[in-house]
Amino acid sequence: MTHEYPANHIYDSVTEARVNALSGFGFTQRQREFLVTVMVHSGCFLERQYCAFTGTVRGQNSREFVTRLVARGFVRAVEPGPVRRGRLYHVHHKPLYEAIGQADNRNRRLRTIGRMVERVMILDGVLNDRRCWWLSPTDDKWRFFCLKRDNYLRPEDYPHIAFGSGRQRTVRCFPDKLPIGVEKDRTDHLVFLYLVNRRIPVDFRQFLIRHLALLRFVRTWTVRLLVPRRFRKAVALYKAALREELWTPMNPGVSKMLETYFPERQARGEHLGDPDDRYIRDEFRKQGMLKIQALYRAWRRDGDGVLWAGPLDHSARRSLARLFGDRSRTAKSPIPPAHRHDGP
Repeated sequence: MTHEYPANHIYDSVTEARVNALSGFGFTQRQREFLVTVMVHSGCFLERQYCAFTGTVRGQNSREFVTRLVARGFVRAVEPGPVRRGRLYHVHHKPLYEAIGQADNRNRRLRTIGRMVERVMILDGVLNDRRCWWLSPTDDKWRFFCLKRDNYLRPEDYPHIAFGSGRQRTVRCFPDKLPIGVEKDRTDHLVFLYLVNRRIPVDFRQFLIRHLALLRFVRTWTVRLLVPRRFRKAVALYKAALREELWTPMNPGVSKMLETYFPERQARGEHLGDPDDRYIRDEFRKQGMLKIQALYRAWRRDGDGVLWAGPLDHSARRSLARLFGDRSRTAKSPIPPAHRHDGP
């Protein structure tokens, strides 16, 4: 099984140029394609993922491959927990990333066990959907949207977070490090992956707020939830959060009051709570406190503009929030229960 390359290389982070750039390292075509897939999407992998990608049975060939990677210093084997059930493999060798033009890719960095397990889950989400090409590095996503026809987006319309102020202000676009899929049969339809890692969708609301301007630009799209088994009961909360953030308009009177209420709370160093004003307190109950809290976090980062960002139009209701998961994967997780985030 070989990788299917798109006619236009901007649709996929696994390009022929990047795969061919590893030809001098002594790997086969399928092995190079797998390594590039891992480096651009996750930085970490399991032996079973290599077998699934290459269509081989787990055994001597797969063991020889990972053993050779470790022996040459290309990857480090991580044995999580005292029980040492299974291994994660982290691709960290800088010359490999330099060869594919990703020398500064953050996937090279060693993460906590929990974060590495999350990256493995994300790689599962990519490998289990061959109907899409996938974009992960920030510059790949930027190039894809910049070269799309009729692009009227401003730099601040892309998902971003900002640090500092004035000349010291730094803006990072696409900070979530989550793949965006481009469907092969209809390249105008995009799939936005989101890994559920909390029972309450506070971070998910921030994700949606950051992507609001971009979702307005995309013709059709899907938000796909990668849901570990331990969070499966939270799916309804996440779908409700999507409806509230994208399709429920904020009362303009509430937005105006929040322009005053938020600075007062920030100046006094207080957390959000029931406001003294009866009218806005009633509106808080209608909107939901989680939505107000998500707006407060976004306001602290981006200012008053987030309070006046309207909902998506009715045509966007064709977009779906889909549940993606292969529950059988949890039984194969290499992480002992005390250290594990159950796989999808």
